[in-house]
Amino acid sequence: MAISKKELDKRINNFKEALRHSGIKLTHQRLEIFREVAKVIDHPAAETIFQRIRKRLPTVSLDTVYRTLWLANDLGLITTLRSSRQRTRFDANLSRHYHFICSKCGLAMDFHSDELDELTLSETLKDIGLPETTHLEVKGMCLKCAKNKKPREETSYDREQKVSGNRQI
Repeated sequence: MAISKKELDKRINNFKEALRHSGIKLTHQRLEIFREVAKVIDHPAAETIFQRIRKRLPTVSLDTVYRTLWLANDLGLITTLRSSRQRTRFDANLSRHYHFICSKCGLAMDFHSDELDELTLSETLKDIGLPETTHLEVKGMCLKCAKNKKPREETSYDREQKVSGNRQI
């Protein structure tokens, strides 16, 4: 899946400008690595990006992919999604959005919610620290995995609902 050409061009121009502003050389490899994460909505891991661009850039190394992705992250041009058991995945969508993560296949998709946009952080945070960003992930089973679920197969959500008394959020 891909984003619009207009949005991709905007992301690429922001990347070029951020490198120029930081005094960092814009190389062909850096541009192609960033383009690969910027053009898709599937939040790829570094290894996935490496596999995708290796066909076009056979001399690129996995280390270069990682360094470029973390550079873009440090420049605020991409964000990361992490799971305790999965690899870090990268997201070039900087607009306000949330993530749905399938606990079975690992699908990561963006979604938007006016209701979540209206949430405010608790005043008690001022006693802990100064928040810089927030990140919300909804974990569950995607429709494809749910369709293929065995009748007796219990999910972590099912187990949690039993413990919590079937509360809805």
